[in-house]
Amino acid sequence: MEATDFNIDTALEAALALNQVLAARRHRRKVLGQDVLVPGQLGDALHLPRIVRRLQSKQSRQRELGLEDFQALWPTLSAGTRDKVLDGLGWYDPKDLDWDDKRSNRRPVPGQDD
Repeated sequence: MEATDFNIDTALEAALALNQVLAARRHRRKVLGQDVLVPGQLGDALHLPRIVRRLQSKQSRQRELGLEDFQALWPTLSAGTRDKVLDGLGWYDPKDLDWDDKRSNRRPVPGQDD
């Protein structure tokens, strides 16, 4: 999915899913000599909370800024991370499906659960 394919609603859904994907990452740290798993903070480093706040704003200008920020962020993510986000949302590329799969002849509607 290209960055330009997103609108405000789909960008908000994808940003929330991206936040979950990034928060699920764990890192090992030594704390007082013991190994401890701590949640990843990449979402904060990418200013994802600000993007989500802007996309949820009541002001249209703020929502547009949030959309622009998300569209700038999306291409910088790794292919694996983008795939995890799209899988988490239930979105798929019909070209990747088997011929016999009933979903292979249509594109999914973003934001619609199957």
